[in-house]
Amino acid sequence: MPGSLSTLSSAKVAWHESLRFRLALAFSLVTLVLVTLVGSAMMSLLLSGMDSQFQLRLTDRADTLSQRLSDPAAGLGESLPPVQGSFFAIVDQEGTVLQVPDDPTLAYQVGERFPYPLDGDLTISGVPFRGASRELTGFSEGQTLWVALPSEPLTDARDAAGRALLLAMTVTPLLTLLLGYLLGQRMLSHLGRAALLADRIDPSHSVAALPLPARRDEVHRLISAINRLLVRIDAQQHREKALLGQIVHELGAPLTVLKATLDRAGERTGDPEIQKAALVADELTFTTQDLMQLARGELDLKLAWHLIGAASLRDRLERLVPGTDYTGDWNGMILCDPDRLTQALRNLLANARRAAGASGQVTLNLRTAGEQLHFTVRDTGPGLPADLGESIFDPFVSGSGSSGLGLSVSRQIAELHGGNLVGGNSAGGGAEFCLSIPAVLLDGEGDEEDSEPDPEEA
Repeated sequence: MPGSLSTLSSAKVAWHESLRFRLALAFSLVTLVLVTLVGSAMMSLLLSGMDSQFQLRLTDRADTLSQRLSDPAAGLGESLPPVQGSFFAIVDQEGTVLQVPDDPTLAYQVGERFPYPLDGDLTISGVPFRGASRELTGFSEGQTLWVALPSEPLTDARDAAGRALLLAMTVTPLLTLLLGYLLGQRMLSHLGRAALLADRIDPSHSVAALPLPARRDEVHRLISAINRLLVRIDAQQHREKALLGQIVHELGAPLTVLKATLDRAGERTGDPEIQKAALVADELTFTTQDLMQLARGELDLKLAWHLIGAASLRDRLERLVPGTDYTGDWNGMILCDPDRLTQALRNLLANARRAAGASGQVTLNLRTAGEQLHFTVRDTGPGLPADLGESIFDPFVSGSGSSGLGLSVSRQIAELHGGNLVGGNSAGGGAEFCLSIPAVLLDGEGDEEDSEPDPEEA
């Protein structure tokens, strides 16, 4: 897996992009709508009830006084007694005040024009009132009784209800958002753990099922579906690897015979076409080796460790990829799997030669830096495509028209040796790859390699 993709998959999700935050936010918005609708309806019902009660009280007061003033037996002509917290007045048809209670707070007097509407809300000395009028009968016919009661309790109740509704609309959604986010962390914890475990799955190995939560909810169903998918992926990978291994096995023997036959014919006749065909057969042989390693997988590949001379490794590579310039120190000993390390370096040199062309230059430098041994391959070709990046090491990804297996296999071999393979473009032009393994390089003349078979003879 490329490093960039691995980094993205293992990175934590930002809190504002997480599923639990979006769920909590959705619930808080729903709560805001419900609180607004229900609170407004309840406030309207409450205020409407209070208004009806107030209006009933005002109407009853006006009806009582109207009946008293319209009844001759009630003592017409008497002054209206002042009643605390309310106002009264009798007005004629022209709107002139005929009678008022003795109250120094009134803004009108007898004989003055009545300054307020006979029905509805008004304000007297900064205090809200509501007035009601009744037409008098009997000896007072043609006159109008006006009664006003203070409506300040209604106004206070309306303001208090508005403040309470605004507070509920502000606090309740915020609490819902906070509690939903905290509860979501607990409710979705199985999903988060499953994501972490799934992120660690290596497709090159057998995949293991993800743990299921005890509660059979939607998360349980999702993880169960993922587990069934993993089982299908694992079975498919086993079938593909088995098929690939069988194909490579069937191709290996004929290619070996063909390569040996072409080599002998080329040595005997010196025909350049036959020698070119031998090189093609050699290329196919190494491609089958790369495919075999891909089919086996990294864990199935076992290294055969040997101590060989660096000069012996160079001799192998010179036979496999002619025309390479070797620089650095090749006079020591290297602890490695000779066949696998040869395969890795041969893949790098073959790619470099393909990129540089027949007239280009390919260089392999060997140097020791600290506890690492570095094999650096440079070419004078056009360099690596900028858009490929780390994906150049993925199987079947190629920037030079090859099978796209060489770099992937070479990196696997380097990692199996405890090292690494990195690549990029050189400052002087062309591509540059550096394969590093732990340094076990001994001073002295390079010994002859052991009896392990050469890849070109396999």
